[in-house]
Amino acid sequence: MNSLEKIVKLFLAAGFVFAALELQAATKLLADEQNNVEVYKRCGPAVVNITTVTLRYDFFMDVQPQQGLGSGAIIRADGYIVTNQHVVGRAQEVQVTLHDKSVHKAKLVGVDADSDLAVLKIDAKKPLQAFEYHDGDLSVGQKVLAIGNPFGFGGSLSVGIISALGRDIRATNNRLIKNVIQTDAAINPGNSGGPLLDSAGKLIGLNAQIFTQSGGSEGIGFAISMDTVKKVVPQLIQFGEVLRPDVGLAGVGLPAALLQELGVPLERGVMITQTTPKGAAAKAGLKSHTKEVIWRFQRIPIDGDIIFQVDSQPIESLSDILDIVAEKKANDRITVHYWRKGAKRTATLSLGLPARFKGESI
Repeated sequence: MNSLEKIVKLFLAAGFVFAALELQAATKLLADEQNNVEVYKRCGPAVVNITTVTLRYDFFMDVQPQQGLGSGAIIRADGYIVTNQHVVGRAQEVQVTLHDKSVHKAKLVGVDADSDLAVLKIDAKKPLQAFEYHDGDLSVGQKVLAIGNPFGFGGSLSVGIISALGRDIRATNNRLIKNVIQTDAAINPGNSGGPLLDSAGKLIGLNAQIFTQSGGSEGIGFAISMDTVKKVVPQLIQFGEVLRPDVGLAGVGLPAALLQELGVPLERGVMITQTTPKGAAAKAGLKSHTKEVIWRFQRIPIDGDIIFQVDSQPIESLSDILDIVAEKKANDRITVHYWRKGAKRTATLSLGLPARFKGESI
């Protein structure tokens, strides 16, 4: 065999190797694509499109209906659906469109603005397909799939990965939602309330928000985790709201400059403006403001207790206090550090349920 024949054979062998590698890569891609197809076919019937109608007044006090769009996930075969609270808002009418295109009037079972979750109920003629919950740990880099109703284009699928875990976001009422999943799967208006799934088609979260500077998807989306869903949804079904302990106070954050002018040696704090009779704060002896001053053209409450720390957490706003209390259970205790008349003091508060929940249990 001459040198030319050897070279030709080497090129042919190399060609076969490259072809085999390309075939192997194509096979892997095909397997991943097949998983996408299977998850969509299997889980599509458990996803719903949500349409809302909210009546608003225009400038001339004429009633104008406004339509909203969202998505939802069927969680029980008897017609219970979970979605975002901001999808249903204050809608006067909510309709659900199933995978088979049938349209159903939905009843609002319960809402929780603090976690941005809501539960709807429809009366279906037959048992519905419902999602299984993911049970176990999640990992950054894990594949996820989102099915929903972006911009009204129902039945849309997008695929991505878990970009981060343990994120915190703010609900529409400015309360902190913890342990949120960040994903790069495309999420757009109308996807809210729809399912975020693992590659087995199990529910790992509900798509809720995006971070965007353009108004569209930029690869940073957030989904409320199943830990939150599992904790909130059963209470929404049973009570229509969540039974959270009540601290029994209201207050406003005071800026450092004002605290200095008042002679209070704190960098931050919340002035108590109101305590609930027989509430946790009142029982612990905390006092609300008794006077007001005008400071920089604003009416500011003074001469009350100023909370600057709860347990080991520094406090700057009432939301900080409520975020801490939201993680507690009824009868839990918290230690409140506050300033009163020239001295730092502490009080132990025993958290109870609001009066309307007393005697209730789950």
